[in-house]
Amino acid sequence: MDVPAAHIRADLPYRDIARVLAREQAGALPVVETEDHVVGVVSESDLLAKVAFEASGHRPGPIGRLRERRLHGKARGETAAGLMTNPAITVLPGATVAEAAWLAALSRLKRMPVTDREGRLVGVVRRDALLQALIRDDAGTRAEVEATCPSADRDAVQVAVHNGIVELTGRMPTATARRLLAEIERIADVIEVQNLLGPGT
Repeated sequence: MDVPAAHIRADLPYRDIARVLAREQAGALPVVETEDHVVGVVSESDLLAKVAFEASGHRPGPIGRLRERRLHGKARGETAAGLMTNPAITVLPGATVAEAAWLAALSRLKRMPVTDREGRLVGVVRRDALLQALIRDDAGTRAEVEATCPSADRDAVQVAVHNGIVELTGRMPTATARRLLAEIERIADVIEVQNLLGPGT
């Protein structure tokens, strides 16, 4: 997850939105209101409809397709609030990588806002990061975790890794386990640590 997450305010004019998208090199950004509540997402497609409408004055015919009519409605917007797609598709921080990846695939989003349970923006997860997380090398992650474990405790601790989720079983002194967990969580390929360690002697 990318933190802090680039975002735009609902009252930002469309020309400024285009500049922010270019600066952030992002195809879409979450739109936030008071207290960073996510209310929608503005994408390059939304802006294209706006500028194409202004350039050509194109309007859908009497039997225009529903999608075309929706684009026309958006094209009249002047700010993020009028151009955005809403409600926003978001994911909670506690979601698994597989859950987030499935949602991103269904929605065809390249960047998905991550919100807390009150709908406040806490980060953005990128589709390419989700993909890399799902195809990670679990054997390599396990070797790195085992190397992190203090040599005196290696025989008493078993490490298993599946899709970046590390499971620790065995016994280890509580203070040592606390330090080990903190180090493992800093390993780039680790998504989650399941601590099933019992207290050592």
